[in-house]
Formats: sequence, structure tokens, C-alpha cells
Amino acid sequence: MYEGQFFESFNILEDIREEGKVRHKLIDIIFIVVSAVICNCNEWKEIHLWATIESNEAWLRRYIELPNGIPSLSTIGRLFNVISPKQFEKCFIDWMKSVVKLEEKDIVSLDGKTMRGSIEGNSKRGVHIVSALCNSHSLVIGQVKTEEKSNEITAIPELLDMLYIKGCIITIDALGCQKKIAEKIVKECEADYVLNVKSNQETLMNEVIECFQNLEKDGKIENLKLAYKLSKSTGKPLGDEQLAMIKTVEKGHGRIEKRTYFYTTNIGWMIDAKKDWVELAGVGMVERETEITGEKTKETSYYIGSIYSVKEFEKAVRNHWKIESMHWCLDVTYGDDANRTRKGTAPQNMALLKRIAFNTVKNDTKKHPKQSMKGKRFIASMDFKYRDYLLDLNFKSR
Repeated sequence: MYEGQFFESFNILEDIREEGKVRHKLIDIIFIVVSAVICNCNEWKEIHLWATIESNEAWLRRYIELPNGIPSLSTIGRLFNVISPKQFEKCFIDWMKSVVKLEEKDIVSLDGKTMRGSIEGNSKRGVHIVSALCNSHSLVIGQVKTEEKSNEITAIPELLDMLYIKGCIITIDALGCQKKIAEKIVKECEADYVLNVKSNQETLMNEVIECFQNLEKDGKIENLKLAYKLSKSTGKPLGDEQLAMIKTVEKGHGRIEKRTYFYTTNIGWMIDAKKDWVELAGVGMVERETEITGEKTKETSYYIGSIYSVKEFEKAVRNHWKIESMHWCLDVTYGDDANRTRKGTAPQNMALLKRIAFNTVKNDTKKHPKQSMKGKRFIASMDFKYRDYLLDLNFKSR
């Protein structure tokens, strides 16, 4: 019982319940809830009902003691409303640090998501969670909460402080394109950055746009596009430090998406930008063409980076979309937006529980590699052996 790094990491969580009135171990309740969420339960009532089924209780007793049986629904709800979210998040991040080894130049993407169901009454504010996702494992390695999206600027440095990301490439959307954040990534985290630039950094954005307009006027962009047509080198870089390009094409489910990545490190003329943005090495542009059932759309995005190659730029931008896919999965498969948990710290703690379950199911790449996240959760709810496999893979082996 209680074997593995999961139990070691979460056993240190402070239990502030009144001594003498506690009938259920804190770690037992955490394990019950995580197991239930893995097994397709998204709401507190579903979680409690799942745990009270005789066969599930017998299965749980193989991993935890349950000295007084299954806790009541109100006990479970109250507990997650008093657990310190910051401590809970720190336990999770420490667990991920000990079990997920990031690769050199790994992409770590930061992005925020509002839990729509946590918005109460006429208030426009809901619990907003900023998560970090590593590309090499496609797993969440950390999260922090902020009251609203605009506060991501203060939440991102807090999350960066908690992560060990030395040697990685950090990607953040336009809201996180801030000088102090870039400085923190380079100087404190000893990592690189690729940041999306939009109108919140108007001067910088205009300089980046001007850079690529000049390259277009000089015919360098057109020359690379022509060279690509002649070489048909999809996925391989063309060009040099003056301007390099990679083009990718993805097809599936009636959708064709073409992306053309341009990156230049010839930015000596951007004197103010190089002074203001720590270790700024280059600027990038992505042209994205999408065709769905014959209807075409096109958009252009701009970036700054402390990296030097178009290949790293392409990898960073392309893999940032994984965190958006993760948010979509939390909504569709885990009912994140539909969840009506609103009071106290429970919404934030529920968000973390779902990310723990997401990681656990996502980590299965061998047993049911072709199954969707929804399919794997359904199998876990019905098949004790598969449930054991997931726990052995994630809770014991790690």
C-alpha cells in the first residue's frame, strides 16, 4: 500500500482539519478522487457514487487503507475546499519534477484557461488556471491560479519560479510577451523563449512587421518560396541567417493546414528592441493557410525569440498548439467548463485533480495507443486490469 512517488509527494500536504474529528486519511481521499476522475467521473457526486460501488471500494483497498470506509460526499467536498491550493500545486509540481525528465531544448508551453462553470451570478470572473505543458511527454508539469485572464502577467512568473526548465525553450502567447518575463526566462530559469507578438506590444510588433516587409521588398521571401517549389523539401529548412524558411503540410478529417515559418537573426538594426528584450536573437513570422471542405482562411502571426535556428522556431510554435489541444480535451472529455464547482478553493483544486488524471491517461502510449482520451477513461472505469496498469505506470513506476 501507498507505494510510489505519487504517495510520497502528496503525503506531505498539510492537513488542517480539526484533530480528533478526522476519520479519513487525507491521502486516501486524494487517491479516491484522482482514481474516480481517471475512471470517467467529472463531478463530486459522480466521484462519490463511483467510490461507494462495492467492487470499486474493494479495488481501492488494494492501494489505500480506508480504515473507516468510503468518506461521505460532504466530507470529500469539504476537504477540497480547505486544502491549500498553493501547497497542492507545489506537491504536484514536485511530483512532476521527480518523474518527468525534460529533454535538452524541450518545448515548455505556458497558457491560461478560465473554468467557465466557476463563474457565479452576474460576475464575469471565473477561476483562471495557467498551466505548463512539456512537449516531450505531452504532460502538464505545473499550474497556478489567477483570478482572471489579465492577471496571467503576474501568474506566469510565479509558475516559472516553481518549474525546473533549464535548457528548455519556453513558449507563451501574446499576453505573456513582457520584457520582465523574457528576462526571467533567460536569467533566472536559464532557458530560451519564443513569444507571440501582438498589439499589446505595438512598437515591437510594428518593427517585426517592418522587418518582414523589407525582406519581401528585397525579394528574399519570394526567392525562398520558389526554392521550396523546386526542391519540394517539406519539413526541411531552406535559407540562411538572413532569412530561413520551413514549410509543413498536415492533412486529416477533411482539413488541410499549410504553415510557412520564416525566421531571421539579421536584426542588428532593431537597436531598441535588442536593448529592451534580453538575449533577443531573432524574429519570426508564420503564415497559416487552412482549408476545410473547400473554404480557405489565412492568418499571419509574428514572434520574437532568443533562439537562432528556424528549425527550433518551427518546433516551438508548432508545439505550442499542444497546450491549446490540452485545454480542449479538458473541456470536452473532463467537462472542465461544465463543472459548477464555484465556492472556496474547490474549483482550483478540482482543476489540478483533472490535470493529474489527464497526465495519467495521456501517459499510456502502449496499452491502448489508438484510443482517445475518452476511450481510455471508459476502459479504466470498466477494466480493473487496465486501471492497475495506469496506476503502475504513473503512480508506482514513477
